[in-house]
Amino acid sequence: MNQSALLRPDWTPATIALMILGFMVFWPLGLAMLAYIIFGDRLRGFKRDVNQATDGFFASCRRPHGRHRPHFSTGNVAFDDWRKAELDRIEEERRKLDEMREEFDSYLRELRRAKDQEEFDRFMRDRRNAKRDDNGPVAEYQTP
Repeated sequence: MNQSALLRPDWTPATIALMILGFMVFWPLGLAMLAYIIFGDRLRGFKRDVNQATDGFFASCRRPHGRHRPHFSTGNVAFDDWRKAELDRIEEERRKLDEMREEFDSYLRELRRAKDQEEFDRFMRDRRNAKRDDNGPVAEYQTP
């Protein structure tokens, strides 16, 4: 078992023990661990959104903005042309990488969705089989 699976944002024995230990040592640590357990699954999306916003902000700082930001020229036309061509090539590579990252993120979302669907289908199949075996409602769903 790797470390990420051990400390995932869920009610696992490890996270519960860390939360209790955190409350015993210094209560804000326990509170932080409780927040991680409850809201930790939302951190990935939050981190992705912050990274995209930061990337966009810094990308806009790097790009020339026409008359607002004068084009830096060295005085050597050949070098300036080469520099512009290289910057355009790098920007195109960055765009391709961003597209691949988006494709991979959507692939992971679909993979998670398929896994969740498979688990749900298995649950429903097991539930139906349990009802058929008992020839009646499942014990936990019986009314008194």
